[in-house]
Amino acid sequence: MSIIAEFTVPSSEFVFGDVFTEAPDTTIELERIVPATGSMMPYFWVRCDDPEEVERAIRAHPAVHDLMRLDSVNDYALYRATWDGDVHDLLYGIGEADGVILEAYSTDSWFFRLRFPNHDALAEFYNFCTDHEISVHLERVYSLSEHVNSGRQLGLTPEQRTALVLALNRGYFDTPSEASLSELGAELGITQQAMSKRIRGGTKQVLTTVLLDSVERAPR
Repeated sequence: MSIIAEFTVPSSEFVFGDVFTEAPDTTIELERIVPATGSMMPYFWVRCDDPEEVERAIRAHPAVHDLMRLDSVNDYALYRATWDGDVHDLLYGIGEADGVILEAYSTDSWFFRLRFPNHDALAEFYNFCTDHEISVHLERVYSLSEHVNSGRQLGLTPEQRTALVLALNRGYFDTPSEASLSELGAELGITQQAMSKRIRGGTKQVLTTVLLDSVERAPR
């Protein structure tokens, strides 16, 4: 049974995170791939006000051999990095335990959502972190079936769910908002109007399911 684990870890406790400690006001997201055993993550997205300053900070880190900007989408840039030598830290441990990175991002500390093939693989990863003195703070562990069923119970379409998750991750619901509907729509390849329809419809469905259903179920 596939297991999903969500946890946070300080940036200073693994090399990839440490690379960005000198990059101010920066958001980093890892590509959703399986880390190869013994290698570091080559692809990642960076959101910042001054890309050139961030690039200088990354290149100055002794663990970085080379850095290349591959693409830019709105205020996000996709990079490929080449690392000096093999690093036996957090990302190495994920690959060793056959983990898949479903989501990983950072502003200060790092948040990870990983999928493991079973509980034994999760235990292997956790033991790896303990042995290497990596402070992993587990926030949630659940099965893949529980994750899928929870999404189905909300009654969201796949398009609505994708739009809501993207809007949440990009700060659309923050005050002030950090992303516009046109920017979000561009990431999904749809119009601003279509993005608005998905977010409004998805939000209404979630609120209806969570709030109205809970009222109906409440004892009278």
